[in-house]
Amino acid sequence: MEPANLFTVLRRYWRLLAACTAASLVVGFLLTPAGDAVDNGKWQCKVAITPVAGAADTVRADQVLSYAQGSAVTTAAAQKLHITDVAALTARRTVAAESTQMLLFTTTGPTQQTCADLAAALSEATITGYAQESRRSADESIKRLRTQADAQQSQLDDLQKSFSKANASDQAKLQPQLSTATAALTKTLGAIADLQNYSQTDAIQQWGSIDAKELGGSLLTSPTRGVRLSLAVVLGLALGVVAALMLSRMDTRLRTRDGTEEAFNLPVIGEIPRLSRRLRRLREPLVTARPEDPATEAFRSLRSTLLLTGPEALSSQLGQGGLDHDDRRVRRAVEPAPVVLVMSGRSGDGRTTTVANLAAALAETGRQVLVLDCDFRQPELNARFGMDEGPGMAELLSGEQLTDLVDLIRPTRVPNVAMIAGGHATAYPAALVLRAGEVLALARRHADVVLIDSSPLLHANDAYDLVQHADAVLVTVMAGNVRPEEADRVSELLARTGVPVAGVALLGTEVATGRRNRSLRLPGRLGGRPPLGPLPSRPELPRPAAAGAAGAAGAAGRAEPRPEPRRTGPRPDGPPRAEHQRAADTRRGEPVYGAGEGGTRRDGAASWGRRPAELPPEEPVETTLQLRLGEER
Repeated sequence: MEPANLFTVLRRYWRLLAACTAASLVVGFLLTPAGDAVDNGKWQCKVAITPVAGAADTVRADQVLSYAQGSAVTTAAAQKLHITDVAALTARRTVAAESTQMLLFTTTGPTQQTCADLAAALSEATITGYAQESRRSADESIKRLRTQADAQQSQLDDLQKSFSKANASDQAKLQPQLSTATAALTKTLGAIADLQNYSQTDAIQQWGSIDAKELGGSLLTSPTRGVRLSLAVVLGLALGVVAALMLSRMDTRLRTRDGTEEAFNLPVIGEIPRLSRRLRRLREPLVTARPEDPATEAFRSLRSTLLLTGPEALSSQLGQGGLDHDDRRVRRAVEPAPVVLVMSGRSGDGRTTTVANLAAALAETGRQVLVLDCDFRQPELNARFGMDEGPGMAELLSGEQLTDLVDLIRPTRVPNVAMIAGGHATAYPAALVLRAGEVLALARRHADVVLIDSSPLLHANDAYDLVQHADAVLVTVMAGNVRPEEADRVSELLARTGVPVAGVALLGTEVATGRRNRSLRLPGRLGGRPPLGPLPSRPELPRPAAAGAAGAAGAAGRAEPRPEPRRTGPRPDGPPRAEHQRAADTRRGEPVYGAGEGGTRRDGAASWGRRPAELPPEEPVETTLQLRLGEER
């Protein structure tokens, strides 16, 4: 894994790293003593104990080992060293039989002196204690043997009396008994003497001197709590990194450009970096709130790519910003505005954010954008523009309250952008899109571009029903939110409709995610897979006579090139006519939308929220529009 990808994975799972580090700190804190710990394993001392000379036959190694391992020796050593924690002292010593005639004590301590003192104390306690035990045992044996000797002496005295009174023949018979009694008494008295000598001397002794050796310290046996907690932090981070890498390997969600293109079989035409929480809380599009932000430039790049690779009806509007409102109305009657459906497979893919910022980016080119919120389950588009809730598409499609499209168009704070909110859905949302074709046909004549925000394709059928009325589809994907199988399902559903797909907008990317997949091609002007069938026909709109003449004039201009006409004088439909038209609109009660909500419209500014109306019968207007359409085509 490349270092850049490794840091991306660690940044993605930073919460896991923090949790592992915190857990290690808690465990280390609980397992570390309150004060600075003592490194009892820094020094090691050894001392051997053997029987004294001549006592090898009377001293048994198993008896000495059993006594040395008992609590009496440890308690005596602790008392001598003035140590109250006998259990800790027991943990610092071990005793084992090196041979049948040698015991070996091994002790540890933080310093050489404490280690040697503990070994000496244990050795002395063992020698002294075993000697006392041996003396006590010998005294008991001597007492028993003396009783036995007294009985033997009494028996011997009786035999001697009988021997002195007996004749020669009887003495010969008593002589063996007398000899046996004398020998038994002599043996008993000898045993008593040996035990007396044994009880007066030590049976075991220390052999040689104490062997001390420094083992050295380590992080695991560090005497300070700070070092131990630092070690816990390092171990927690290492555990977190390993867990993050394992989860990254098991995570199949789409996060990169190459993976998204492969899963959708569509080109990624825009990569939007991850937005901070503060930017996500804005109640206006990022394009207007933060014009210099990198994410704003990414949305502008998406706009440019969509204009260059999108449907011809969208790119043909280039240069239209110079038309006044009357010419713009005629142009929309001849060429209705294209409809771009922004959709996603799942919720949380940044669909509404993309619609709001794409509308603001398109408005920067002079186009007038109408945004339709067709997400009837979770309408949030009005919040993106900082607008309150109100009637909208739900009421329009259901026909319950308002039925006029113009009455629902609300200007936003973004210049050249208006919207129709989602409204309050009172019926089943899937039934509201049945009249979508008729409503979109009217909406095309009120803007240069119509953007639609829809419900998630995999969660609702609304978006699938709206696809047939769109000229192009833009799919949004939030990095880490969609799995390959879901992307394949979305691609399959879009392929069935036959509607051209402009491409995929990948949101929430960490960094540049690699090179474009060379196997993908942009068929014609539109990215993605080619349509599988004929495109759905757009509903035919009624055209005014003047508009029809203009369209015929434009067609004639395309069929037969003609030199560019010169205009030497002022236009006949200049400011006087514009003032006359505005006065007429005011008398008819038609709404006039300015650059923003609550703003005033300047003279000569295009007002694209009017109802489509027939052209005035003035001949100069038709002639001028015909010439202009002929030039642009």
